[in-house]
Amino acid sequence: MELTRREFLGTGIGTFSVLSLSFYKLSEWAEGGQPSVAERAAEIPIIWMATGACTGCSVSLLNAASPTVRFALVGDILPGKRLALAYHATLMAASGESAQRVLERVVQEHSGGYVFVVDGATAIEDTGRFCSIGERDGDPVSGYSHVRDLGRNALATVAVGSCASFGGIPAAAPNPTNCIGVEALFHREHILNPIINIPGCPPHPDWIIGSIATLLLGGLEALKLDEHHRPAAFFSQLIHDNCPYRGHFERGEFAQRFGEHGCLVKLGCKGPLTKADCPIRRWNGGVNWCVQAGHPCIGCCEPGFPFEGSLFQPVQPVQLTFPGTYPATGKDSHRQADANTYAAVGMIGVAAFLGGVGVATAARKLQTEPAEFDEELEASPATKEARHERPQP
Repeated sequence: MELTRREFLGTGIGTFSVLSLSFYKLSEWAEGGQPSVAERAAEIPIIWMATGACTGCSVSLLNAASPTVRFALVGDILPGKRLALAYHATLMAASGESAQRVLERVVQEHSGGYVFVVDGATAIEDTGRFCSIGERDGDPVSGYSHVRDLGRNALATVAVGSCASFGGIPAAAPNPTNCIGVEALFHREHILNPIINIPGCPPHPDWIIGSIATLLLGGLEALKLDEHHRPAAFFSQLIHDNCPYRGHFERGEFAQRFGEHGCLVKLGCKGPLTKADCPIRRWNGGVNWCVQAGHPCIGCCEPGFPFEGSLFQPVQPVQLTFPGTYPATGKDSHRQADANTYAAVGMIGVAAFLGGVGVATAARKLQTEPAEFDEELEASPATKEARHERPQP
């Protein structure tokens, strides 16, 4: 279809008008009128600040399917309350001084009443000058000072993604800019405001929207945060426990190279160490997830991510008990455990375990509870090295 110059200009002006709308007032525009005082009071502003980030977490949020981002921002997903994405430098039309004024206005009008979302690690080396976001009186404002000041006055802070939660890839060695996660920054600045970590590279959109909605409805108690401040609803079960390859693990069927059928633990799968509901929730509208697509879990929801060395280097799953014998396959009445498997995952005491009478099924099942797993995990030097918890700066 051909457009005249007049038609093209009219279409452009209409498009510009839509793009110029602030998310903060999107709900007013959608309903065709100004909200009442009660409705305005029920609006909960969200400030989304990206520091050392790749924007993958924002893209993941935009892929939310139930509810969609549009419904989450325009509809009432919370009874009597409405989320308002007041500031998001990547998504908002405003930029430069205009965007900075929006940010300052929201902080001034809603001090102590906004939700602060951080996306990305924060560089603290040399007073944070390696990451600046906007200017104030002609001087650049560091991401470090933004996270510190906005986090101190927020209703709650949500660290979205592994980088914001634990430092992630920007904090990997040698880490010249001294990147850290939000929680570590809060410890450094003695900030006691609530913080929720939603790790993942990137995190599932359900984890983001679900955690914020639960926080506003029931508070921190409803989230039931674990020792890493992650919501228990999404991060309480090991990926290994719900993995579709779990049966191959029990039978001792391990893939030796990519493309082979079997458990991926020898190819560096971090599922035995990682807590997340990826196998149940899955991605892209519930279509698929990493391991189902044939790739080992990289453990992106754990504090040690991205680990030392190669992502495909096996780690020691201390909470696992490998079967001594496996169910019969083919002509074999029983099959002994593969000694190389034990060597690959660093198991101890295999010889004593295999000294018993051969049986047709796995000699011992996984019986470790999550609390026991945490204790064993902290007690294992090999696993500590694999997860290399970063010291507080």
